[in-house]
Amino acid sequence: MRKIIFIVMTFAMMSSTIIAKENKNIKMENQTTQATGDIMVDIKTSVGDIRIRLYGETPKHRDNFIKLVKNGTYAGTDFHRVINNFMIQAGDPESKGAPKGKQLGTGDVGYTIPAEFVYPQYFHKKGVLAAARQGDQVNPNKESSGCQFYIVTGQVYNDSTLLSMEQQMNHQRLNTIFQSLAQKRMKEIYKMRKENDQEGLMNLQEELFEQAQNEADKLPELRFTPEQIEAYTTVGGTPHLDGAYTVFGEVLEGIEVVDAIQKVETDRSDRPLQDVVIKKMTIVE
Repeated sequence: MRKIIFIVMTFAMMSSTIIAKENKNIKMENQTTQATGDIMVDIKTSVGDIRIRLYGETPKHRDNFIKLVKNGTYAGTDFHRVINNFMIQAGDPESKGAPKGKQLGTGDVGYTIPAEFVYPQYFHKKGVLAAARQGDQVNPNKESSGCQFYIVTGQVYNDSTLLSMEQQMNHQRLNTIFQSLAQKRMKEIYKMRKENDQEGLMNLQEELFEQAQNEADKLPELRFTPEQIEAYTTVGGTPHLDGAYTVFGEVLEGIEVVDAIQKVETDRSDRPLQDVVIKKMTIVE
């Protein structure tokens, strides 16, 4: 049954869960490093003030964020996507003054940023700042949006749930390898589907699954670190996003403001009914 699920997902052209809905996928502009080490930024919102720290270990994301703060890109934008016990998302330039009911999330600045995974040192615990992006189907290198970001709220997990999530993570990695192998054989798959060659499809499925299993067996099993377990069982977070989105900062002050934002009433598109506006961002000198 497991293998049948794999092949059905492939032939149905499985879609990915997406945090950012970008229109473009242009490489990040060349830019010189503007800072060294960690940088703090104050975010003044219509709900309250938040202070964040940008990690020095993710310099491309740090420097890009600093650039956008200095040129005023974020001033006047909204937290346009808010999901309680998950995250609050901002940075869409099209959210500035957007009329009520307009669906947001596709605005960008014309480029993407190469992924900077510092994992497992930085992970999706509550309060971290991470970059939104398009899904893996159109963005296999997991490049980040040039402007959209989110702050994790998440939820607290118990040990047994984390154990189950570890199993799911390893299962998903196997599935990802399988999907990658299947993509290389799509012409064969389409031909067999067109000819209703069920036997051929099943044989190919067996072949690809064996190859995927062999590749997965060569990799170390995915496990949460003691630091992750401590965080996810106390303050909480979104562990299923680990290793998939670049984490490049964290909230130092104002987590109560983040909590207040995540609880606002939203519409069907998760946009707050009452705009939550970023009035100003300032680099802390």
